[in-house]
Amino acid sequence: MNTSTLPSGLQLQSLITADGLLQLSLADVPTPPPAADEVVVRVEATPINPSDIGLLFGAADMSTARASGSAARPVVTADVPERARKAMAARVGEAMPVGNEGAGVVIATGDAPAARALMGKTVGLLGGAMYSQYRTVKADQCLELPAGTTPAEGASCFVNPLTSLGMVETMRREGHKALVHTAAASNLGQMLAKVCAKDGIPLVNIVRSEEQRALLQSQGAQYVCVTTSPTFLEDLTAAIAATGATLAFDATGGGKLAGLILTAMEAAINRTSKEYSRYGSNTHKQVYLYGSLDTGPTEFNRNFGMTWGMGGWLLFPFLMKISAQERQALRQRVVDELKTTFASHYTKEISLEEALQLGEIAVYGRRATGTKYLINPNKAAAKGSAQ
Repeated sequence: MNTSTLPSGLQLQSLITADGLLQLSLADVPTPPPAADEVVVRVEATPINPSDIGLLFGAADMSTARASGSAARPVVTADVPERARKAMAARVGEAMPVGNEGAGVVIATGDAPAARALMGKTVGLLGGAMYSQYRTVKADQCLELPAGTTPAEGASCFVNPLTSLGMVETMRREGHKALVHTAAASNLGQMLAKVCAKDGIPLVNIVRSEEQRALLQSQGAQYVCVTTSPTFLEDLTAAIAATGATLAFDATGGGKLAGLILTAMEAAINRTSKEYSRYGSNTHKQVYLYGSLDTGPTEFNRNFGMTWGMGGWLLFPFLMKISAQERQALRQRVVDELKTTFASHYTKEISLEEALQLGEIAVYGRRATGTKYLINPNKAAAKGSAQ
């Protein structure tokens, strides 16, 4: 394609106004011509991840959402509670594009050999602003997908796959031998279970319902604990004792779950302890919070001794800590296992316009297991779609 005739395209943007409103809308933005080391991608698939929802909605109370605009240019407005506005101050007045990752077809390139080699290829890409019809990005931000791979199959080839691999690599680097994972029936949780099974790593899965337990067990998971069970803490302690897990990744963030995991770890360790210490066991127990499915405060009772840690973990800082060769090895594994270990499943594919329908927001905004949406920015909205 002649780069002088690149089309403009729609982009979904999120704005916090000075008077405390969230506004979601579609803007027509020009497509920048590629520099020598860049490519232009027609985006055909991009997932709605929990991290995307955090930027999309900010601190708005989405129960107050209301629709305006037209079918072709919908607008959604919601109130940001007074108590949450201070945290949003840096965003005020800036229309922010959304979407961490996606996939599509390269339609134009710069002159660098690495860029030109991607012309016409289907690629996954990580570069932000993916809820756009066209994206100009560095060629090295793209992952060439195997022949026959559709954009939908490659749309989630970065965040969840690399997060699951990053968790396992963190476990190895910090000297642990098994993992605990919450929200384990999610797309990410199912990927992590497959990685651990393939690599021979014991994994304790924590879910919220018996249906989710049955789902994971049908896929071969051995240890699945249900938070709503009256015997949850006993079940969790037994699973941790059986696996020796001393590292957990918690997607909920708020509430008491992280503390309960540390409590169960300490109790499991003490099952084989030969002497009492008022300071607890000497075995380090670590919980990393990597999500905020529960936006309330993190609560815990310090009944797990003095050798423990609780902190945050994010994919991108982890990737910056490892070498370029190690990052490439992780990416290559994702490519090699894209349709097996790292296959993603979606409830529904929607257009950009449909992503701003209140009915759809009510579903994907819950961030519930089994309601993962895929946006195709170049999909035409259904005619007569109602808000």
